[in-house]
Amino acid sequence: MSPVGSTARARVAILPADVADRIAAGEVVERPASVVKELVENALDAGAMAIDVEIRDGGRALIRVSDDGLGMPEEDARLAIARHATSKIRDAEDLVGVGSFGFRGEALPAIGSVSHLRIETATEDGAGVAVAVSGGTLVGVTPIARRRGTTVSVEALFYNTPARQKFLRGARSEWRAIVELMGTLALVRRDVRFRLVHDGKEQWQLPAAASLRARLGPLWGGEVAERLVAVDDVQGVIHVAGLIERPTDVGSTSRQVLVLVNGRAVRDVGIVRAAEAAYKSTIPAGTRPSLVLEVTLPGREVDVNVHPAKAEVRFVDRWTVERAVERAVRRALGTEEAIASVGAMPRPEMPQALFGTPLPVEVLRQAVPSAPAPLFEPEASSPDAAEDGGRPPAPTAAPAADPDLIVPPLIQVHRTYIAFERGDALVLIDQHSAHERVLYERFMGALERGDAPAQRLLFPLTLHLSPAEAEAFEGHRALFAGLGFDAEAFGGNSVLVHAVPNPHPRFDAERCLRETLAALTGDRLPSTIARHERLAATVACKAAVKAGDLLAPEEMRALFLALARTTLPAHDVHGRATILQLTWDELDRRFGRT
Repeated sequence: MSPVGSTARARVAILPADVADRIAAGEVVERPASVVKELVENALDAGAMAIDVEIRDGGRALIRVSDDGLGMPEEDARLAIARHATSKIRDAEDLVGVGSFGFRGEALPAIGSVSHLRIETATEDGAGVAVAVSGGTLVGVTPIARRRGTTVSVEALFYNTPARQKFLRGARSEWRAIVELMGTLALVRRDVRFRLVHDGKEQWQLPAAASLRARLGPLWGGEVAERLVAVDDVQGVIHVAGLIERPTDVGSTSRQVLVLVNGRAVRDVGIVRAAEAAYKSTIPAGTRPSLVLEVTLPGREVDVNVHPAKAEVRFVDRWTVERAVERAVRRALGTEEAIASVGAMPRPEMPQALFGTPLPVEVLRQAVPSAPAPLFEPEASSPDAAEDGGRPPAPTAAPAADPDLIVPPLIQVHRTYIAFERGDALVLIDQHSAHERVLYERFMGALERGDAPAQRLLFPLTLHLSPAEAEAFEGHRALFAGLGFDAEAFGGNSVLVHAVPNPHPRFDAERCLRETLAALTGDRLPSTIARHERLAATVACKAAVKAGDLLAPEEMRALFLALARTTLPAHDVHGRATILQLTWDELDRRFGRT
């Protein structure tokens, strides 16, 4: 026969059955974890409510999966080891929106072609049967007595394909892959009891769980699971649910990500990216949160038949799905659960507002007003309000409150925190971080609308900059103007400033500009952040009231109300918490009362 690549013409031939089976095995069976996946998914599709998985030597010596599913009569058991035999589809139409885990009809024969395979099965009313296959050859079919369900044993995986066996990793590595897979399947089907045994030792047994959080606890750790924030949002026909990490906890533990689409675990970079986009301006750039997200939509809107292992999907309208995911995560980050707390907070049955009494959730999710007033409303606001060179008069009254929002009595602690009592906790607001969040959202709105309020200075400011600072100013000049800075080059590296924003009476325009330019020059924020977001975040940080600034009662009230109107009040633009809840139980514990 001519070698591959020669100019001689090669004849076309049908592959022998055993060769075709081994090629199919290469698609289905990559490693022991692949076998476990196929067998457990078959058990789930058979209606199993209890599944035991026994592993020996990382799956290289033995894989045994037992279930209490429907079982098979002898005729079906014989057909199950034949190629292209399946109970899950009947025609091509069934491939659209398929609801089962698998449907290839090649898993069992592919596994049997590279191992010693034994299937023991029985139905509720029928006698049991055992089917044995070795290296793709049927060894025997014998009657047995057993309860309803199926047990599939796979021994000596890849015993007849030394080249494949050589590429298996060590027993420990293969075992870790199986544990990770089983954890994923246990999260997918929380209504099923799972038991996992390795080398005769039980690793874990997970009873059926009532919720994702309850199932996640034994797998990720109970403390980690309790800190996660619930996601539950519907947009059109798309339902997004799950658990996500608080911004203040991101980076504190190893990252875990799981995405489920219509009850199937998949790899989808777009969905993960959309979820991470919702964290924008709440965590430092480069850090990535842990999350478990379940996306449910009509079967006709998603194609699961695009990957041999069904690990990827294709959406009819991907943009809509990703926007729904981003919106759902963003909304969850604005709920009470997202607030950092010391001590276990009572978990609300449904999302609540972060401030005041429980309200309709939309009340505090309103957009930034189209013409936002400064945080501390000055007595007058006109182009001539800053006759003294840039400082408006002290406030005389707080802005009007939301009619539905109750402002509790507020006190300032250590000239840094605003404290108040709410429900089961003492709440502390970091005045700088909170004001930073308020200004960031206000500045972002101004940049998008192009209507930033500004005040003319009676005497323009002249700033003498370093070459690097002058270059940074020139590169962001249009964005500075969008924030309310009216400035122009004034020879050399000097800049003449005619108007500035008016975020609060203590605002020092010259200091803010200098510190902002220094931060931009120092490149402290990664270049992956959009330039307008980076500038808005930096100016918000430099313009916000500082720790140590004494706030009058009306100023604290104004800050409270302004923070309540933001979309993500619990986090500043650097990923730090703006709000901390200290539970009364925790206080009692520290004082020895409990």
